[in-house]
Amino acid sequence: MTRKLKAAIIGSGNIGTDLMIKILRHGQHIEMGAMVGIDPASDGLARAQRMGVAITHEGAEGLTRLPVFADIDVVFDATSAGAHVKNDALLRQHKPGLRMIDLTPAAIGSYCIPVVNGEAHLDANNVNMVTCGGQATIPMVAAVSRVANVHYGEIVASISSKSAGPGTRANIDEFTETTSKAIEVVGGAAKGKAIIVLNPAEPPLIMRDTVYTLSDFADTDKIEDSVQRMAAAVQVYVPGYRLKQRVQFDRIESDRPIRIPGVGDRLTGLKTSIFLEVEGAAHYLPAYAGNLDIMTSAALRTAEKMAERLLATLVA
Repeated sequence: MTRKLKAAIIGSGNIGTDLMIKILRHGQHIEMGAMVGIDPASDGLARAQRMGVAITHEGAEGLTRLPVFADIDVVFDATSAGAHVKNDALLRQHKPGLRMIDLTPAAIGSYCIPVVNGEAHLDANNVNMVTCGGQATIPMVAAVSRVANVHYGEIVASISSKSAGPGTRANIDEFTETTSKAIEVVGGAAKGKAIIVLNPAEPPLIMRDTVYTLSDFADTDKIEDSVQRMAAAVQVYVPGYRLKQRVQFDRIESDRPIRIPGVGDRLTGLKTSIFLEVEGAAHYLPAYAGNLDIMTSAALRTAEKMAERLLATLVA
């Protein structure tokens, strides 16, 4: 039997539980080792126990006391930005080389968007999965960037209020700051801006994302082709990721320049508008919660690639 790396998930809420189910159903090089929470009555811990996964409700400290901790190679942190900083420091006291995959906006590790720069971070000890909005939209900014210089990238992530748990709500500032920075660092925009909208509509609406870029004038056919290819690459691990319509283009000529605060007063170039939606796989979360599904899918994709690399070196 092919060896798999054991993983622990810290955070037994919606994201952590959905990730656990994905690993149990689809893990190729990763298998569940432990589920960690702080609420002994959480549904995530109860489900993990029924599925034969070791559990603790004593947080990261409790994880270090579990017998299975000796075999844990990868830890997913699905808690909060503040908690991740503490969890990472604590666990490294016991295992300095532990692979940490951060699903919070803490961003103490390198930003990781699997289809854009995932291959560059396969040996990293800590990677940050940015945010749900970042996972959905930064590939599109990068798709434009590989055709033309992007001066400005702006994303608007609209998610159902019901799919925004306490961690998301507590980290709104971190969400906008981390996503904005990653639009620049990973997406390739000179300046980035992120906006999140929690939509209270009933019935709950699916995740929708809008991406705007202002770039040098470029061949629009090449940009549209790049966007289509990038969307197909994301769909490999997030099947519900799709473009809602064709890419839209507007030429901003010198006779009608625009002003973007923090970027410039008389800007010209090509405005590209990309409209997306993300439908969840409904493993644990409702299908409308594509914002959570894309995070767990991207995290698992990253872990699988890391594990494949690590297992290959062990065999060699």
